[in-house]
Amino acid sequence: MSGLQVAFLGSGDAFCAAGRHQAGYLVRGERSTVLLDCGVTTLAALKRDGIPSSAIDAVLISHLHGDHFAGLPFLFLEYVYVEPRTRPLRIAGPPGTEARVHELFRAMYRDASADPLPYPLEFVELQPGVPVDVAGARVDSFRVPHTENELSLGLRVETEGRSILYSGDTGWTDELVRQSEGTDLFICECCFYETRLDFHLDYPRLEENHERFGTRRLILTHFGREVLARRDLELELAHDGLVVGL
Repeated sequence: MSGLQVAFLGSGDAFCAAGRHQAGYLVRGERSTVLLDCGVTTLAALKRDGIPSSAIDAVLISHLHGDHFAGLPFLFLEYVYVEPRTRPLRIAGPPGTEARVHELFRAMYRDASADPLPYPLEFVELQPGVPVDVAGARVDSFRVPHTENELSLGLRVETEGRSILYSGDTGWTDELVRQSEGTDLFICECCFYETRLDFHLDYPRLEENHERFGTRRLILTHFGREVLARRDLELELAHDGLVVGL
């Protein structure tokens, strides 16, 4: 592999519409590999696509809904029993991520979670407007309108000379326009077509605004059944297994 690649491990919504896998986008570089979100189906998608799970240096979590972070316990056990790991696994997410991840691990695998892992878990708290370095990538996070009582984040990741914007789950906000300026790729959620909500995006609204985005390439993802039922869409749509070179 040369250059930077983004593998779309899952392009479906929380309900795996049309059999698509949940959120997971692997940014693979020559120096480091970062996973954007880790839905329940992420490990299955890695194996489907022949990508070694050991490649992952860090996981960035946009928000604490299960289809975006509940795949982590499967990775933890993969690194114990299948692909033994000793180097740290870094996990960066909104406030509360560390406690929620440990709580989830205990709920899913009580016995295994009681034993120390043979590799360190290193947690980084993401705060809007505060850039951090995670596995050699600069991560800028910003608040997006999705959850009421917890923080949901959009993520702008700069690594190996390229810039990627990831919306996470969000309703419409002009902050997406501002953050997209100068990016090489914008991975943007698009759950609905007919339905319009304040906490998710729909295709017509993105079509109305797509020329405002200052990105070189916009790819829509996180589809529900309304979008997948259409055959007349012009904006670029992701599919499970899509690989994009930057």
